[in-house]
Amino acid sequence: RLASLRATGQPVFIDLTAAWCVTCLVNETTTLASPRVQALFAAHHVALLVGDWTDRDPAITALLVANHRAGVPLYLYYPAGSAPPRILPQLLSPAEVAAVLAR
Repeated sequence: RLASLRATGQPVFIDLTAAWCVTCLVNETTTLASPRVQALFAAHHVALLVGDWTDRDPAITALLVANHRAGVPLYLYYPAGSAPPRILPQLLSPAEVAAVLAR
């Protein structure tokens, strides 16, 4: 799905999460589900992909390893075009998401 979206030039935000991840749940509530961030995603035409690592899916594990992470959360923003992803901090804020989308 990521390759398909990138091939069309669409920016993509990936949220790698798990049901048991407290940090992930806090970020979801305070930032990712906030009206401000949802409006930013819509305004910038960002596709949101969520990877659930609750059951340690091997494909998600491979993406974590490729980004030098041992676990979730991992937030990746792929800007339009072919630039490499930007890794966001594990503790998110609406301002942080706004800043990465504005770059």
